[in-house]
Amino acid sequence: MQTSTHPSPVSRRSRFEIVGRVLKVILPLAVSAGLILWLFHKVNIHQVESIIKQGVDYRYIIAMMVLTVLSHIIRGIRWGIQLRAAGIPRIPVVAESVSIFGAYALNLVFPFLGEAWRCVYITRREGCKLSTVVGTDLGDRASDGIMIFLIIILTLFVAHPAMDRFLDRYPIGEDIQRVMTDGGMWVIVIAVIVMLVVCDYCFRNTSFVKGINTSIIRIWDGFKVLFHMKGTGLYLILTLGIWICYFFEAYVCFFAFPFTRELVTHSAYPLGLVPGLVVFVFGSCSMAVPSNGGLGPWNIAVMFALSLFGISDSDGAAYSIVCWSFQAIILVATGIFSAFYIMASRRNVKRRQARIRNNQ
Repeated sequence: MQTSTHPSPVSRRSRFEIVGRVLKVILPLAVSAGLILWLFHKVNIHQVESIIKQGVDYRYIIAMMVLTVLSHIIRGIRWGIQLRAAGIPRIPVVAESVSIFGAYALNLVFPFLGEAWRCVYITRREGCKLSTVVGTDLGDRASDGIMIFLIIILTLFVAHPAMDRFLDRYPIGEDIQRVMTDGGMWVIVIAVIVMLVVCDYCFRNTSFVKGINTSIIRIWDGFKVLFHMKGTGLYLILTLGIWICYFFEAYVCFFAFPFTRELVTHSAYPLGLVPGLVVFVFGSCSMAVPSNGGLGPWNIAVMFALSLFGISDSDGAAYSIVCWSFQAIILVATGIFSAFYIMASRRNVKRRQARIRNNQ
């Protein structure tokens, strides 16, 4: 009796899962490594080294690190509002902050790993359903997406000369301009959307489409609590607080370098707010590229943004390397704090979980 040599569907699926996991690890590393190599090839590394050693006022870098921690604390408090709206009991502010500290530290290791971890952390800590927590996390990120969109629109209005220089100076800017003004492209976009809707309807009973629809429903469920939860006004205020902190993280670093300090004192840029806004927006948009904590895409995006205001590539590279490195240091430090806090509070968490089970 001959045995079949064809792999079973289960084994094929396992192979695909293994390949997918490997690609998820390798792709961000490759993107980060490739862009960093390109960055070092483009700039004078000796000049960058000289700037870092002699031309940095680290008082402002420390201020940036403080703002980073503050933004994460505010984000944790804001997420707590959503969690309570989803039926999860009030969580101490320290635990809310720890969920964000740990998430951003893990994102340095692998993109989006921190998002998964913070959902699991809250689920285990509070004994609630993971899907509920995931929905609030997706809603949390959806509200950030809206903020990024609004900030981009604001930048296009208040910093249109710099954006015009970007569109005219770099091939990618010309490509964006050509695509956005191409009527045929929008016809294709609409056709693709219609096709996806039709496919979703025709194959709605398949497991793949069901999974996609479930994810979409979770996003909506996590986002719609914003419209009926208690504390919507506070949520909006905290959202503004987060993004104001993000902006000033980039802006205060202008004072740390002599070449960016000139943008603050230059008469054409009152207080350097417009250059700061452009750098902030370019850096924020670069985080959509999968990489380890923005390493590579963020550095190059910031360097491009500074070049629009006459900052050389070497100076821009020095600015981006110092800012990213010290932000990574504070993320690691708060991540370590989170690990110690979780270990120290483990006994109290187990007691609370036991009480929850007894009440059920």
